Amino acid sequence: MPERAEGGRAAALMLQGTGSDVGKSLLVAGLCRAFVRRGLRVLPFKPQNMSNNAAVAAGGAEIGRAQALQALACGVEATADMNPVLLKPQSETGAQVIVHGRLAGTADARAWQATKVRHLPAVLKSFGRLAADADLVLVEGAGSPAEVNLREGDIANMGFATAALVPVVLVGDIERGGVIAQLVGTHALLPDDERALVSGFIVNKFRGDPRLFDDGLTAITQRTGWPSLGVVPWFAAAGLLPAEDSASLDARRAAPPRGGPIRVVVPRLPRIANFDDLDPLAAEPDVTVDLVLPGNALPHDGDLVVLPGSKATLADLAALRAEGWDLDILAARRRGARVLGLCGGYQMLGTRIADPAGSEGPAGAVPGLGLLAVRTILGGDKTLARASGVAAVGNVPITGYEMHIGTTRGADCARPFALLDGGRADGARSPDGRVGGTYLHGLFASDTWRASVLGGLRAGRAPGPAWEARIEATLDGLAGHLERHLDLERMLVLARSYQRA
Repeated sequence: MPERAEGGRAAALMLQGTGSDVGKSLLVAGLCRAFVRRGLRVLPFKPQNMSNNAAVAAGGAEIGRAQALQALACGVEATADMNPVLLKPQSETGAQVIVHGRLAGTADARAWQATKVRHLPAVLKSFGRLAADADLVLVEGAGSPAEVNLREGDIANMGFATAALVPVVLVGDIERGGVIAQLVGTHALLPDDERALVSGFIVNKFRGDPRLFDDGLTAITQRTGWPSLGVVPWFAAAGLLPAEDSASLDARRAAPPRGGPIRVVVPRLPRIANFDDLDPLAAEPDVTVDLVLPGNALPHDGDLVVLPGSKATLADLAALRAEGWDLDILAARRRGARVLGLCGGYQMLGTRIADPAGSEGPAGAVPGLGLLAVRTILGGDKTLARASGVAAVGNVPITGYEMHIGTTRGADCARPFALLDGGRADGARSPDGRVGGTYLHGLFASDTWRASVLGGLRAGRAPGPAWEARIEATLDGLAGHLERHLDLERMLVLARSYQRA
């Protein structure tokens, strides 16, 4: 029998999915808040994540954004132990490997498949530390446990669950159709020892009357022996919460723009990173965030063009040019739009980007868009830090975090975007102030600064909702939604069976 993760005394329950983007991350976040409201100390955990939507945790550690949200739902500080292994894709086949919050190297898909099991001891140690400090640890899987081609050496799903002896609840997504086949098919593909760890299932994202699926629940239980723990109706407000990866981004933002009078235009870069930077803007009732997909021109009549972060700046700049978006951005600028670059987007706005050591892909150097008189050299140690200070324009307070490789210098840095605590300057602005760039992520969550920026685009507008308060209210709403539709008492009993294993 495998050894239990060291130090584990808490109750524990793992949510695995029948596929990616079935809602595991938000279910865990909502359950975290629901069980915290019952007086338990709850901590989130995800053994292995793959996402370019990351956050800076305590001590400057880099973890998945979903685990940072789940920590917020628990009312605790996010730590590296909550997501000990994070993969950040840089190409179709390669990714950065982050272990315990620090860059440990890069690997292509084949190399990762062969070596990932080496990280299982680190994963179990992180889980053990969390379990020793909690009443309940809620664990999130990644993708599907039924991907038999990836099962050998797995540390994300059943590889972790069998090593730590954690009971599993399987989540299916009825929104994408075929949920009975999802769940029954997963049962059929799991070997007996892994199938025995599954203690129940959840059907997520149901639209309409859940009672119409009663026969479906019966069919699943008859074919698997797993009990239903509930059917979760569609929770529309989930769109306000940060998405974990680009699959969620495409699903949530491919719809036509809402139609608010302030138009923010964002090119959908192939390796877009930290795209939750846009969420506070999208939540403003008078703002349209127009995420432009490949194959479409960027509108020239936008009020603000935002170049988002990128995990592969040179590759994304090449893709931007291939779409003709560079010309669209210049046209929008000539017509009076403001332009803001965030992190990788800031680097693209300069006159030149060089990657002499190939830190983000093939070594090389290319011209930038030329909208800021700055040059960037990629490489060196990754900067990971939370930051606060004031915006150089308006002197309003801002908070955010840095997560980048490289240095940017040039004449326009003499007009910094922000003055950070400790006297350090960040970013750059054009002489007329209409183009800016910054290394800070999370800026738009600063309510006063967001109101200042939008007020500069439309005079006399009323400030929108306080972002952090809205996130807290949404987490409370999600917790209440799950309390009404899931058997939380039974889930807690299942979680406590881990303590007796």
